[in-house]
Amino acid sequence: MPNKTTFKMRSWLFAPGDSEKKMAKAAVSSADVVLFDLEDAVATENKPLARRMVHDVLKANAAARARLWVRINPFDGPYALADLAAIMPASPGGIMLPKVYGRADVDKLDHCLSALEVANGIVEGSTPVIVLITETAEAMFHTGSYKGAPRVVALTWGAEDLADSIGASSNRNPDGSYSFTYELARSLTVLGAATAGVAAIETISADFKDFEALRQRAEKVRRDGFRGMLAIHPAQVDVINAAFTPSAQEITEAREIVAIFDANPGVGAIGYKGGMLDRPYVSRAKQLLAQVDGA
Repeated sequence: MPNKTTFKMRSWLFAPGDSEKKMAKAAVSSADVVLFDLEDAVATENKPLARRMVHDVLKANAAARARLWVRINPFDGPYALADLAAIMPASPGGIMLPKVYGRADVDKLDHCLSALEVANGIVEGSTPVIVLITETAEAMFHTGSYKGAPRVVALTWGAEDLADSIGASSNRNPDGSYSFTYELARSLTVLGAATAGVAAIETISADFKDFEALRQRAEKVRRDGFRGMLAIHPAQVDVINAAFTPSAQEITEAREIVAIFDANPGVGAIGYKGGMLDRPYVSRAKQLLAQVDGA
């Protein structure tokens, strides 16, 4: 089932759907997932062309198609169904759904995808979905509603469209950090993902030349529970992959912790390196090892 994924989700690289050159570059990058964009990166007059181009790139890269996803337009506009009708015959690896208002949009997408999968000889229910869950003010009240949502394997968030939805003139503090409402969106995303049992994915870093800031932010949100991050430039991918890959020391310690508890079933707390570990530690260790395996 799509909700039980085994692929890595550290880096999600956007590429505009109306640029053959940028899509080709993204497709051969080291990104875990490539997102061909039919939404914000494509002007209205170019959307029909972009749909055809994305379809053709998917067809031409059949061997890599599992990691080639598509961000469609939102359901509150006139383009989403045309996007799906154009790209599903090429069997994309997955779909990003933007600007949702709540769980109902995911259910609607599930129905649309099921019909198009059957019509195109694709296994029904096999196309996974990542959802942008904070881009509208209304959606902020539904971030915990995605438990059991069909096809959903990850949740992510966005700050720019949320600011527009609210009518804010800025989403930043004077020092450049996100202001409270947008930090709240980030927190609700990781909590919503944990509730749903899916991966939380951090939003983009717009300054694609500041690799040190990117590294620091990626490492921080990983500690907070995020499992990957969106990227807008291929140069960001290696930094993101490194930040979301557990270190050799972390892996060794996680294996040691799991082994200690496996050797002592029924024990609630065990001494380890001068401290005491209880069951939450072994749970976190197992989660880290699952990341190493790509689950």
